[in-house]
Amino acid sequence: MTLGSGVTLVLAFPSIAATTCPRCYGLVPVEDGLYAEPDVSDVDRQRLVSLYREANQRVTDFYGERRGRPIVLACSTPECYSRVGGGGERGVAVLGRAVMLSPRGLDPVIAAHELSHTELHARLGSGQVPQWFDEGLAVLVADDPRFLLPRTSPDRCRTDTQEPLPQTLDEWLRAASADEQMYGKAACRVHRWAAAHGGPRAVVDLLDRLSRGERFTG
Repeated sequence: MTLGSGVTLVLAFPSIAATTCPRCYGLVPVEDGLYAEPDVSDVDRQRLVSLYREANQRVTDFYGERRGRPIVLACSTPECYSRVGGGGERGVAVLGRAVMLSPRGLDPVIAAHELSHTELHARLGSGQVPQWFDEGLAVLVADDPRFLLPRTSPDRCRTDTQEPLPQTLDEWLRAASADEQMYGKAACRVHRWAAAHGGPRAVVDLLDRLSRGERFTG
């Protein structure tokens, strides 16, 4: 899930402030780019570091290199997530520069999904993609087994649709709240497009072209 300029201000302002100054919201650095609550146990701290590294590796494996340098705020308690401006989601990417993870989002798949959003927007610059592409790509980068079959499958799609997919963030939020498989449908479309055009390298090339002003036609 991404958080852009059109999202509710009640959520946006605390999130922007918290990702600008994590210490101001009671979070401390655990590893370069990773912040957590100060009283987490050593076991939980190591678990956070492990999932953070795995999530970053999934994004790096897909893109080959990283252009974005987001920070990650990992909340182990609902109180922490509420304090930094989070809602009912598992995680959220804030303005392409940070990721916030709720207690339900402390998982490498969820973290990689949100980190994919930040990497996409770091590469797009002023370019644009429809929201379904952004979300479907994040599912693909994160290798989310809820919505994709294993990589060894000839076709990884768990679900498909020929219907138009949501273009804007508001449209996406409404559609995904009514049908969680919207993520699978978007991932299927991105997966099949990438498979037909050369895999991850084709996605990277597409984003480079869009950043130079080309219009999205996928």
